[in-house]
Amino acid sequence: MSEQAREGGGAEECGWGWVGAHGCSGSSSTCLHTSAITATLLLFLPFRHSAVPSQSFHLPPLLPITVVQPGSWGSREPTPQAATPGQREADIEAVIAGEMGTTTEAHSWLMIGESYVQDAENGAVPGEPGKKDENLRRGNWGNQIEFVLTSVGYAVGLGNVWRFPYLCYRNGGGAFMLPYFIMLVFCGIPLFFLELSFGQFASQGCLGVWKISPMFKGVGYGMMVVSTYIGIYYNVVICIAFYYFFMSMTNLLPWTYCNNPWNTPDCSGVLGNGLPLNSSLVNATTSLVAGVTEVVNRTKRTSPSEEYWKHYVLDISDGIGTFGEVRLPILGCLAVSWFVVFLCLIKGVKSSGKVVYFTATFPYLVLTILFIRGITLDGAINGIKYYLTPQWHKVLDAKVWGDAASQIFYSLGCAWGGLITMASYNKFHNNCFRDSIIISITNCATSVYAGFVIFSILGFMAHHLNVPVSEVADHGPGLAFVAYPEALTLLPISPLWSLLFFFMLILLGLGTQFCLLETLVTAIVDEIGTDWIMRNKTVVTLSVAIVGFLLGVPLTTQAGIYWLLLMDNYAASFSLVIISCIMCICVMYIYGHRNYFRDVEMMLGFPPPLFFRVCWRFVSPMIISFILIFTVIQYKPITYNNYEYPGWSLAIGFCMAMSSVICIPVYALFKISRSPGATFRERLKFACRCDPSWGPALQKHRTGHYAPMASEDAVDSCPLKEKEELKEEQKEELKEKEEETERRDDISLTIQGSNGSTNTQNNPNPSV
Repeated sequence: MSEQAREGGGAEECGWGWVGAHGCSGSSSTCLHTSAITATLLLFLPFRHSAVPSQSFHLPPLLPITVVQPGSWGSREPTPQAATPGQREADIEAVIAGEMGTTTEAHSWLMIGESYVQDAENGAVPGEPGKKDENLRRGNWGNQIEFVLTSVGYAVGLGNVWRFPYLCYRNGGGAFMLPYFIMLVFCGIPLFFLELSFGQFASQGCLGVWKISPMFKGVGYGMMVVSTYIGIYYNVVICIAFYYFFMSMTNLLPWTYCNNPWNTPDCSGVLGNGLPLNSSLVNATTSLVAGVTEVVNRTKRTSPSEEYWKHYVLDISDGIGTFGEVRLPILGCLAVSWFVVFLCLIKGVKSSGKVVYFTATFPYLVLTILFIRGITLDGAINGIKYYLTPQWHKVLDAKVWGDAASQIFYSLGCAWGGLITMASYNKFHNNCFRDSIIISITNCATSVYAGFVIFSILGFMAHHLNVPVSEVADHGPGLAFVAYPEALTLLPISPLWSLLFFFMLILLGLGTQFCLLETLVTAIVDEIGTDWIMRNKTVVTLSVAIVGFLLGVPLTTQAGIYWLLLMDNYAASFSLVIISCIMCICVMYIYGHRNYFRDVEMMLGFPPPLFFRVCWRFVSPMIISFILIFTVIQYKPITYNNYEYPGWSLAIGFCMAMSSVICIPVYALFKISRSPGATFRERLKFACRCDPSWGPALQKHRTGHYAPMASEDAVDSCPLKEKEELKEEQKEELKEKEEETERRDDISLTIQGSNGSTNTQNNPNPSV
């Protein structure tokens, strides 16, 4: 800026273009006075640049500082910079009331006030213009890398390591990849994108998003129930991994030999029955040959790792009804696991977003280390061939396609509520379409990569035992805590590899557990929504963690493994499929696909691609229905090794599965009964109609048909509305069309008179 302008020179050099357009059309002194007001106001009001240029003002980086005499402000001076947002808004109202400055100055105030009020509604703190969060009431991710890593950690879990490789070799090896990736493209990625866009658009958790159609809020409660079940038993698996991790901190892994107090006469170790660690290489080779011979001669073999798992870690009882005693070492590890989860979520996404830089990336480093070590072992190639050799005739088997669809669906974490919750902390214009593709492909690629790591080690083990790979392959806890640990005992420096493996399992489990706990906490906080609970979210997190720990105590008893597998097979099985199917129907057909496509376009700047629109409406619901039918047809009562679960335990399993689904019709009937209307049809129609507050959470993003009316009542009611105001709006919606038309005419006149287009030349004393 020139020296003349700094000293209050001519009208052409004072202020900026947008100031001149609203007040510099007069004399030089008037222009200087207006620029002084503007410059001083800019010192008082914090500004932030919006993600959308058309919705905010972009100011130059350097602002002129002009000292304004107190008398030039009229009867009232502006509040200091440290004033509260309420005092700042009072200043703007004072300008409008004529207590501060002239009409020309009021226009400049209003221009700045509009941007300021947007910041105030978002929770901006005075004096902190550098805040990056859009929604300071709920918070946002520090950056998009945190969201992507958190979502990768959520999707990539224990199932990628202990389930996918087993399904792959059982269903045709490399041939299984064909239906697997087809299901990924037509079901996995579209559903992933749907949930991310759903949560991001509304900036609400799995309960708040159902303002889109309040009658279906039971779907959100069902998601919470599912997340509760999974969170309880998932952390028990993590705590067992913690236990194995601690027990690996030794010179000799305790499951290496059969000379321990918990071993039985049927135990047969690969390395013999009690070889000292510092024995010579010759003695080691001799013992290995003897162990292999013993294994071949035996018709029944129990590995030391299996007996360590059953008789020492679990001390398993003879049935699900015999709880026995609590395994104190497992209980202690469960407390450690919940404490770690709580610490990582103590500040919500702000703290977990930093933790995932390690928890989501380090497992890939461990997988790479184990892979490099595995492929250098004898027999590793045979294991990998067994994993990938295609059996194309199995592609025609419907069971293979069912397993592929189920694995994609459960692996990505659809219908758990976690995807909606994590996306709700995104900034409104984040490209969640790109994120959904990146995360989904990363998840599936990790599953394939983990198969190489698992089968290279299992091939090495089968080579030493001189048995087919199929006899040592396993899945689930049997792979993680029996087969793979035994294979690690064959490696030099086996405790090191064991530490790395179980540390990887811990991190994979924690990545999923973070999102499960955050889903519950976010749903509770968003549903209550008071300022106190927003400020004390840590208390809610601690409370949920304590309750989760207490509910997990029965799983640490001697019958705990039976209950864990029961919850794993029933609590999150076909209920997830039903929840996901109803969600698609609600969004695409109740709310309307055109409305949702328009919402996504408003958020991303481009409409959903045609492929995704077709998948959302037709293909994905059909695949979900196929998964449900396949699950019912392929149902078999759960067993654990040779133990068959009694009927009463299966009934409990079905009750757990139905407890999440039953939330949907129960809440729907409740909502219909509370809706206004003379007939059931009117009540049903009103219950399905989207809530008036549905849409973007922040005022500055509510554009288009979400734009509020100019009246104060309409502005005050967005985005958070009191119950009494909602009831009044619901009554207004039931009035006759003629009254609505008259009200719209009145509102349009109000808008025309308050849009800042008053002609000051024709009306020298306008009323602002």
